[in-house]
Amino acid sequence: MNDKLKSNAFATKIKNWGIELGFNHVGISDANLKSQEKSYQQWIKLGFHGDMSYLKRHQNLKFSPESLVKDTVSIISVRLDYMPLKESTLTVLKDKNRAYISRYALGRDYHKVIRSKLKKLAEKIKVEARNLSTNIRVFTDSAPVLEVGIAEKAGLGWRGKHTLLLNKEHGSWFFLGEIYTNLSLPYDSYVTKHCGSCKACIDICPTNAIIAPYKLDARKCISYLTIENKNEIPVQYRKAIGNRVYGCDDCQLVCPWNKYAKITKEKDFLVRHDLNNISLIDSFKFSEEDFNNVFKGSAIYRIGYQQWLRNIAVGLGNAPKSQETIRVLKSKLDSSSDLVKKHIVWAIDQHK
Repeated sequence: MNDKLKSNAFATKIKNWGIELGFNHVGISDANLKSQEKSYQQWIKLGFHGDMSYLKRHQNLKFSPESLVKDTVSIISVRLDYMPLKESTLTVLKDKNRAYISRYALGRDYHKVIRSKLKKLAEKIKVEARNLSTNIRVFTDSAPVLEVGIAEKAGLGWRGKHTLLLNKEHGSWFFLGEIYTNLSLPYDSYVTKHCGSCKACIDICPTNAIIAPYKLDARKCISYLTIENKNEIPVQYRKAIGNRVYGCDDCQLVCPWNKYAKITKEKDFLVRHDLNNISLIDSFKFSEEDFNNVFKGSAIYRIGYQQWLRNIAVGLGNAPKSQETIRVLKSKLDSSSDLVKKHIVWAIDQHK
């Protein structure tokens, strides 16, 4: 068997192992990402990354995979679906007394789940390549890695106008992960784009964060404002946030391709603690101990208790006017951080 056939057979094994481990798609790309560098640098130069300074640092690593893993020539990209339920998400958004949590955060923290599977896949690859000098490293949103660009090159889908990856058969409700390696493997091909003239994601964005097709100003994005942003939520965006207390899915909810998305088979991503049906008032009543108990092992745990209260306060400010809401807001006015107090005061003012 010649080297090419051996390489093809190895790649097929890798993809089969990935599916056996629970991934929904495995693709392979080369490590040449230079063609995407100019547009990324322009995005950073315009300040669209906001306070996410880590996106600006180590740009050379993002576009030079061999700097992260020596002699990298192949990147294995994986997709793991996460949609936890088929309920009408719009129903939650319309009920202004309920807390809307982005669908990806209703279950366990995806970092842990994907990393565990990637490590198992990497071990299988190492064992199979025992006669070779193998450099291999796994990533899941954990280093300067160009996830969407890599997944696109590996044939997992195309970048949608909302900047997320889209798949014709599975929509966009999925996570991505990568394995960098020095093993020479056959590469998959790009898939064609299928957004056409549709701009539903652009039109629906509550804060107009998608400023043009394929261009996102993160500083306006509700996911950024409620998760990555550690400071005050700018007043001009608070009303638009509505009851979205952790992330935002609007651009995915209206995407026509998501009608093909299927409920995840990964049990760790199914809803925990009835988080898809929790009220804003109950969420705000959490003590720090409650927060830690409910969100330990969740992506939400990473924002911390004070940031959680900040977000819920904004949601309560947008809730239907009621004396109970005012009373609940005032109950934490003295015990909260200065950051949270500012949002509580704003929220109370909305009920006058």
